[in-house]
Amino acid sequence: MKTWVVVERKGSELRRVSREIAAKAAQLGDATVLEVTGLERYSPLPAVAALAARAKQDQPSLVLIGATPSGRDLGASLAARLGWTYASEATDVAVDGDAALVSRMMYAGKVRATVQAKLPAVVSVRPGAFTLPGGAAEPTVEPVAADASAEKLAFQRFEPTAAASGRVPLTEASVVVSGGRGLRGPESWKMVEELADVLGAALGASRAVTDAGWRPNEEQVGQTGKTVAPDLYIALGISGAIQHLAGMTSSKVIVAVNKDPDADIFKVADYGVVADVFEFLPAFTDEVKKAKAAS
Repeated sequence: MKTWVVVERKGSELRRVSREIAAKAAQLGDATVLEVTGLERYSPLPAVAALAARAKQDQPSLVLIGATPSGRDLGASLAARLGWTYASEATDVAVDGDAALVSRMMYAGKVRATVQAKLPAVVSVRPGAFTLPGGAAEPTVEPVAADASAEKLAFQRFEPTAAASGRVPLTEASVVVSGGRGLRGPESWKMVEELADVLGAALGASRAVTDAGWRPNEEQVGQTGKTVAPDLYIALGISGAIQHLAGMTSSKVIVAVNKDPDADIFKVADYGVVADVFEFLPAFTDEVKKAKAAS
């Protein structure tokens, strides 16, 4: 069975989700990693046309692509162009005979379902769904040249903007510091930001925090937010609702700080601290600073 991985870049580097999917595809068997080239920026019609033409030649059984804004658009469009099955927002993918078994969350994270997608199929995969193996080699990428003249529809382009904070994007980060309702209000996030800056970490938040307007929606981790799988995930004042756990349980090491010893977050934590986050966090940040200075 042939598997394709369609990758994306952020600058000159492959996105983390692309590397995660490439590592997973290598486990499935005959995997080819592809990148659409020849376009200044993502443009749907020429990208789909180039991949569809290549697919008719190579006849892959399964195409995997990151569930990013561009990836969702490209995956669905490519499946429609080829007349193939399309499954979105996968958290795991396996193959059984002539079907792909796609795991995905449903009903706001309350249900984990397995969808049987008849092959050939295109599947978009949530960032952080697969753990990136330590020391994984950069995949060999084959270019698929697109013809920009295939773009025949006129539409307005919106240029990507750089993150105002200058921090690493949430789904690309190896360390994530996340806060929940236990922080009581937006004014407490200065402490969280200080720890994140010391660790070179991305900032995350629970849905309760973003719904309350304490933090921007792009920082939300969970079923209705982003899925992350960093090397280290620090949960501060997060109770551990199932919707949040769905977005971070693939993290390699989870550290949880909560004053409630029965909080659900401790069920998935590798290290748990039962403490008042307002007392623990400043002291912990100081110790991290000392350790980094000593090294």
